Amino acid sequence: MTEHEGRADEAVRPDEREELDELEDRDYVPGGRRRKGRGLKGCVAVLVALVVLLGGFYVALTQGVSWVADQFQGPDDYPGPGTGSVEFTVNEGDSTAQIGRNLKADGVTKSVQAFIDAAAGEPDAAGIQVGAYELQKEMKAADALEVLIDPDNLIGFPTVTIPEGLRLTEIVSTLAQNTDFPERAWNRALQQPDRLGLPDYAEGNAEGYLFPATYEVKPGMKPVRILKMMVDRWREAADAAGLEERAAELGKTPGELMIIASLIEAEGRGDDMPKISRVIYNRLDGPGDKGGTNGTLGIDASIAYGLGLSPGSTELTPEQLAEDTPYNTRINAGLPPTPIEAPGDDAIAAAANPADGPWYYYVTVNLETGETKFYEDYDDFLVGRDEYKTYCETSDRC
Repeated sequence: MTEHEGRADEAVRPDEREELDELEDRDYVPGGRRRKGRGLKGCVAVLVALVVLLGGFYVALTQGVSWVADQFQGPDDYPGPGTGSVEFTVNEGDSTAQIGRNLKADGVTKSVQAFIDAAAGEPDAAGIQVGAYELQKEMKAADALEVLIDPDNLIGFPTVTIPEGLRLTEIVSTLAQNTDFPERAWNRALQQPDRLGLPDYAEGNAEGYLFPATYEVKPGMKPVRILKMMVDRWREAADAAGLEERAAELGKTPGELMIIASLIEAEGRGDDMPKISRVIYNRLDGPGDKGGTNGTLGIDASIAYGLGLSPGSTELTPEQLAEDTPYNTRINAGLPPTPIEAPGDDAIAAAANPADGPWYYYVTVNLETGETKFYEDYDDFLVGRDEYKTYCETSDRC
């Protein structure tokens, strides 16, 4: 590289020098100071930085004040006492926090934390019972808690009553009519016998084991749980009657005693039940040719069940009485294969503890009073049957 070539990049042409001089004239004033325009921009930048800094300080300060206030002022709460009326429900499994959330959602309390704090200082809060309570809008959290911890403030649960003697299909229909669940939901639940708590000898069939009583349907209850509650109530009645122990003593299975109990429920009432129980046992276990019964029970309610007919709705025709089904107790000796309806306490107790007596026959001679007569001999029974026919001539109950 020549010396001339090495110095070429340092040379400045005259026209370039003029441009540089012009630029210098724009940026500088005599004495080497920059023009005021550029100094103003610098001041603005400084001011912006100060504003940002002060804004950040303000935000931090206000957040800190808010935090301190939260620590010392506590959560938002209404002063009370409240207005209007709100029916509030505590559901099965609700925690204190969930109750608080539900209270806030219903407009009862102002914040969830206010209720949680109130509950933390109240030992009885752990005993809040499932159910409905009457509260008000905009209550003080402690006041709402005071209502919830008192069981006397519970609003009664909806109830469903299952009368004695209903068949399984009728029970399902009654449950569907008195709850929010359709029949298909109840039938699906019945297909889960293990979850219902049915005994092994029920063989998965709930007929006869859904105890007739009045039940409270609490919030959150589903068909399986309600049916299990009914089976549990049956278990109480069975244990009270000593069902399983008495079955062994009587030479029967507990399942057979439940079938007998259902027949007693269909046929008798009150003090007559133990006597009807004895008639059934005598026919099952007595001399096979006693009065021509030959081990048959002759209970028309069982025949109607086998035919899918409502019990007692109409008198069975000769053709129906002769139709051969497993439930025809005029044709087939012994017990039908399953219970035919739901027996109550008295019928279960009567099945486990039949009265002493020689009877093989009975007939209700007055449907209004329920008067029933019992006989050992068939000829005497025919006299009672004629008495019943005479009664029906003047009564519209037949």
